[in-house]
Amino acid sequence: MKKLGKRSQYTCIINEVSGKPEFCIQVKDDQKELDLKDKTAKAVWQKVIYPIEKMRKQAKTIKIFPDFISGDDLFGLTEPAILRIIESLPGVDTLNDYNFRYGRSPFLELPLAINPTGCARSEPKLRTHFKRPHTLHTCNTSRIVSYHSPFAGMEVSSPYIKQFVHSKSSQYRKMKIEWRNNVYLARSRIQGLGLYAARDMEKHTMVIEYIGQLIRNEISERNEAIYDAQNRGVYMFRLDENRVIDATLSGGLARYINHSCNPNCVAEVVQIDRENKILIITNRRLSRGEELSYDYKFEVEDDQHKIPCLCGAPNCRKWMN
Repeated sequence: MKKLGKRSQYTCIINEVSGKPEFCIQVKDDQKELDLKDKTAKAVWQKVIYPIEKMRKQAKTIKIFPDFISGDDLFGLTEPAILRIIESLPGVDTLNDYNFRYGRSPFLELPLAINPTGCARSEPKLRTHFKRPHTLHTCNTSRIVSYHSPFAGMEVSSPYIKQFVHSKSSQYRKMKIEWRNNVYLARSRIQGLGLYAARDMEKHTMVIEYIGQLIRNEISERNEAIYDAQNRGVYMFRLDENRVIDATLSGGLARYINHSCNPNCVAEVVQIDRENKILIITNRRLSRGEELSYDYKFEVEDDQHKIPCLCGAPNCRKWMN
């Protein structure tokens, strides 16, 4: 960087400072080390490129064009492999202004979960990352109807009825504002990633809404086949008889809540302002740091399509379906 014909080593680093990225370049040569920092990749690389351009101009060597050199390219942020890793990081699902190029995939290998049996080889072979609460195309009529009405199957004296009768709209509006203070994403002891309580929460608290793309049954079956072919995890939740919420590519953090045979939450279809919403609600008091879970209520299937349950609860049924 200081002399023509001499090589320098450039190490690109991205640090987090006050919740924002700080782009750093460490320059090493025979003489000394230099640390350069700025708020953007382009700005920090200009501190390297412009001095080199000036030096080459004075020496009357081949000209370079700094305006056509991208800081994102030099940091490797446009490389497909690096971009796939970034898009697989925990928490990227909370970004509202980012368009995924490859979609979320388990490209980045996260730390392994603790094996309940103590050994990876003794674990069931069919470990699945499919999360499809209330199975889609295998649903029978009774299952669909039971979730068409928000309070179907509940007794009049149910605590959920008492909780929602007068204040469900106000609770929903409050939850939409404060949900980021309720949960955080982290490695799950059950499987993959999971959602944890960020604070103590009382029983019957609205925690988070299950959001995604609202599609028809026919589209959901087509999308499911596409996701299977791409080896993606499928995150779908039936809203009513004709509609499904697809959170596979664009959805909220609620899709990472794992199944448990002894859940601390329930998934309820609640009518808010004449629209059905899927809400995750606590069924007991939760302590900070406790992983959220609810019963997926999969339909019972034959042995060939069984999905092992890894919740580890005392009353675990061993199979999710």
